[in-house]
Amino acid sequence: MESWEIIRSVPYILGGGLYTILLVVGALALGFAIGLPLAALEAYGPRPLAKLLGVYVWFFRGVPILVLLFLVFFGLYSSIESFILSHFGARVSFSPFSASLLALGLASSAYQSQIFRGAILSLPRGQFKAALALGFSRPGAVLYVVLPQALRLSIPGWTNEFSILLKDSAVAYVLGTMEIMARAKILATFTYRHVAYYALAGVLYFALTFLGVRLLRYISRETRIPGLGQEI
Repeated sequence: MESWEIIRSVPYILGGGLYTILLVVGALALGFAIGLPLAALEAYGPRPLAKLLGVYVWFFRGVPILVLLFLVFFGLYSSIESFILSHFGARVSFSPFSASLLALGLASSAYQSQIFRGAILSLPRGQFKAALALGFSRPGAVLYVVLPQALRLSIPGWTNEFSILLKDSAVAYVLGTMEIMARAKILATFTYRHVAYYALAGVLYFALTFLGVRLLRYISRETRIPGLGQEI
């Protein structure tokens, strides 16, 4: 009977897997959109700007994910809601999912910027100079010569970031985001079968990590430039 109840709860936890996937993919996309320009500006931008961006990177790499979740949801979001209510008389509310996505995305942007920056700096400096000699502008040389190669070299590091972000997403349950961990905790609390449901959640996290890493390794092999970088 107990085994049957656990089997019946599998679709419920799998539903949380969809939220986890959306959360991780969204955070990776946000981190990519912020992290890639950060990396390019740190590598080729003015030195004062690079130092300022370094502060951003150190902040989001140094603050725990749990603290970032609380700062976004109870700090930033609450301030925005209060401002809109006091100035426009309208009530708005932000979902725990969006707060989780924003916090994870900002943290990921700091890590991804260093992945991309390392890949950019690993390329021969002569390629950038040659692009300038051929008539490219500095932004054009970065965009059309440097980044296409750097992105390929970044996939191994990006694979590691995916794995870390997937595991960090479990902390989002503290805000009420109904992902895998939150649903496992609900079931464990009501049935007192903590080991069974947390083990089931662990298996699902492992499966998602395995599939994601395999996919990124396949992409790395298919996009690898012969003689440039190492295959993962």
